[in-house]
Amino acid sequence: MAVRKLKPTTPGQRHKIIGTFEEITARVPEKSLTVGKHSTGGRNNEGHLTVRYRGGGHKRKYRLIDFKRNHDGVPARVKSIEYDPNRSARIALLYYVDGFKAYIIAPNGLTVGMMVESGENVAPELGNALPLNKIPVGTLIHNIELRPGQGACMARSAGTFAQLVSREGNYAIVKLPSGETRKILATCRATVGVVGNSDHALEQSGKAGRSRWLGRRPHNRGVVMNPVDHPMGGGEGRQSGGHPRSRNGIYAKGLKTRKPKKQSSKYIIERRKK
Repeated sequence: MAVRKLKPTTPGQRHKIIGTFEEITARVPEKSLTVGKHSTGGRNNEGHLTVRYRGGGHKRKYRLIDFKRNHDGVPARVKSIEYDPNRSARIALLYYVDGFKAYIIAPNGLTVGMMVESGENVAPELGNALPLNKIPVGTLIHNIELRPGQGACMARSAGTFAQLVSREGNYAIVKLPSGETRKILATCRATVGVVGNSDHALEQSGKAGRSRWLGRRPHNRGVVMNPVDHPMGGGEGRQSGGHPRSRNGIYAKGLKTRKPKKQSSKYIIERRKK
């Protein structure tokens, strides 16, 4: 995976840095694993705008990703590496030997023709999914479950990974991409390896139009609004806006937003790095 910087032949290409698609091996997704995706435009079920600065964008099909990886004991061959418009990572199409098909998040280094497997008795190799108590300490992992059988919910975006630090009884100590260290039940599953497309963080859109293609509309700053619309608005001339805060008056800096009595706080050993 690499990025390419375009020649400044137009204003939109002057600062444009995009990824290459050399690892993509299929242009059309598997039809049986795609469903239609309805764009909300930031509206709720009553049609009221609840999330601002969303709307438009290109039409997409949603790829059904197998985050549970519970098709145990059956090896699968990587049929193709594909682009997914719904996420930053690439996805891999698996053909199991029993005829089952599934999409997974493609880890870095996964190539067409490789064999992957899931279950408790599989080897901790690239692309294999197995419980944390079967993975050697120090291994880089992704697609981590928080509850057994729930499906992966952590370390899923491009270039991210976590590390299995140690074990304590029924729990595994995992250092997450944010820097947070926490306990996770050792029976929860994770996939070995680092999520691919790590150069996604180096990309630059180059023009506002690419943001519109993604469904992101222009975002207004609070300091340019009137006082009736935002706590940081108003003032003669250009004003700093006072203490940074949200539209509802909640401070944006220095105020903890996590609930102090949240049930899962007891599993956190070290807070994330700021």
